[in-house]
Amino acid sequence: MLSSFGFQTAVEKAQEAINAGHVEAESTPNGIGLIKLMGRNAGHIAMHASLGSRDVDCCLIPEVPFFLEGSGGLFEFVEERLKENGHCVIVVAEGAGQELMERADNANHEKDLSGNPALQDIGLWLGRKLKDWWKRTHLKELFAVKYIDPTYMIRAVPSNAADTEYCTLLAHSALHGAMGGFTGFVAGRINDKFCYIPLSLVAKSQHLVDVKNHVWSWLKSVNNQPDFIVSDSDIEALEINSS
Repeated sequence: MLSSFGFQTAVEKAQEAINAGHVEAESTPNGIGLIKLMGRNAGHIAMHASLGSRDVDCCLIPEVPFFLEGSGGLFEFVEERLKENGHCVIVVAEGAGQELMERADNANHEKDLSGNPALQDIGLWLGRKLKDWWKRTHLKELFAVKYIDPTYMIRAVPSNAADTEYCTLLAHSALHGAMGGFTGFVAGRINDKFCYIPLSLVAKSQHLVDVKNHVWSWLKSVNNQPDFIVSDSDIEALEINSS
């Protein structure tokens, strides 16, 4: 397994945001704690923070498409959790659900300052959808969505002990590689061994969550969250309803 420096710190700080969202959700009848975490293309932070939290009911990541309404959808799951516990905590990675959100005709061509396609705000969008759904289906029954976006709080904190040690070892490894005459590489730890990884491989690779891996299976087992699997007929109905 290859992990970037800062990952352990990000997961630790993300758990603090989840804890806050859980407290907020518990503080009101039918409360939803909605926490958006970093994860443009991959949901590693959301997955590991959710698995370590014990308070998350559903984790949404870019690698797993989901839908809102209908049998097996998110809203059905949320309603069941609200009936059971009186509150629900949802963690969503920033890149999840992008295909669900309505875009302006020119939105697909927008780029952020790094040159990446600009993402729509899944947290704000999902919060609005939850409120609209509840208003349509539950009339005047109390309901609240507590939305937390801790992105910059996670980015702007000092590294924890594990990441500080990791960065020190990466620096030593990179220095030894440079002194050995190697160029065009980054130092990284793979299967607990420090290696010199060519930049060409790093630039073209994406480290996505393997949804067939045991870690994702563990998370689904802990949360008992839906797989968001629908039949072809259900997909056609959802497309018609969304058009």
